[in-house]
Order: sequence, then structure tokens, then C-alpha cells
Amino acid sequence: MKRTLLAIVLAVVMVVSLAGFAIAAKPGNTEDGFGGNGAPSGFHYNLNIIGTPGDKNPDMNNNNGHRIFVPLEGRIRIMLSEGPFAVLDANGTDGQAAFQLPAPDPENDGITTYSVFVRGLGKKGKSASIEPGFIDEYGNEWYSTATVTVESKNDRSKGNNKFTNVSRELLYVYVDMDGDGSDERYPLFCEELWEFFWDYDNSGLKLCQMRFYEIPTDVN
Repeated sequence: MKRTLLAIVLAVVMVVSLAGFAIAAKPGNTEDGFGGNGAPSGFHYNLNIIGTPGDKNPDMNNNNGHRIFVPLEGRIRIMLSEGPFAVLDANGTDGQAAFQLPAPDPENDGITTYSVFVRGLGKKGKSASIEPGFIDEYGNEWYSTATVTVESKNDRSKGNNKFTNVSRELLYVYVDMDGDGSDERYPLFCEELWEFFWDYDNSGLKLCQMRFYEIPTDVN
């Protein structure tokens, strides 16, 4: 009986040990908590910006609120509003789309409440730029001096495209509103009178992947 009990205990210990090893050695994870694709581990919100030919009418059905369609070539505007992550207007092929996301830094202390990572997928050498900005209470448009260029370095089968943390660039607008020669930092939705946006200028990029994680980024 004692030998049987001992055998059962040893078997349980072995199973638990193997399970712990399997979790620790999960493929794609590294010691710093980031995966082999450059993105953190854990839950996140996905947003895919999909480039489509100009003469194609994209199917808006069954997108689950995680896709925005844009022309393969040309510039469109993604209007931003405050709230839980959601695509409000998925069709950017008509020149404008809409996306909702939480306020990233209500206190403007330079520590974000969440972070955004991006990467490009598709034919090598294709790219898109994302330029944040806002419209002030007088209708003037202001564009950030910090922008993002997303480039597809290879197709996804090669595994060379990695995510990059662009929280500093996409969650704030940097402009010199007071004319003192230095840019001021304005987090998204810092004032109710300002209407924020991302201008998306596509140069053939088929897929821009965005991931939003509930982890802070220090942009200071």
C-alpha cells in the first residue's frame, strides 16, 4: 500500500513539474515577457488596418469590430473618439473611418495606461505612415511632429516582421501651439473641444496590425 501511495505521489509531482515546464517554455515567449514577434504576452485588443484596391467594395460584414479597410494607395483619416476599444466606421475607402479607444494618459504625466504596438505585413518594401493630429475649437488642424512609418520587411511566412511599441507617437500629439519654439505634448482626448485623428497614408501596405495591451509605457 505504501509503495502504491508513493508511486501515485511521485506521478503527480512529475505531472505538475512537466506542466510548469511547458508553461515556462511556451513557444515564442522570452525571459522579458515579450514574444518572438516583439509583442508582449497577455490579453490585448487587435485592430487590423487592411489595404484594398481602390476599385474594390470591401465587405463590412462579420468584421467583429476589429478591422478598418483603407485604399492601397492614398491618404485617409481615422477619426478618434474616447471610449472602450471599438471600430465605429470600418470603411475608410471613402476617405474617412472611425475608431474608439480609451484616454491613454488622463493626467499627462507621460505614463500611459495602456500601450500600442504595430507591425506591417505584406509584400516587401510596402509601407504606410500614420500622422496623429487634432482639430482645435476654432477649426484649425494641428499635426504632430512625431509620426509612425509601418513597413512590411517580408511576408509573414518568414517571421521577420516584429511589433514595435509606438505608444509615444500614436497616443499623443506633439505641436508648438504657443509659438515658443518647443513642442508641447497633448495626450489623446486631453480636451473636450479638440477632435483627434490619425491620418493614414498608404503606399501599398496590405496589412497594418495594431495591438493594444494593458501595460504602461513611459514616454518621458
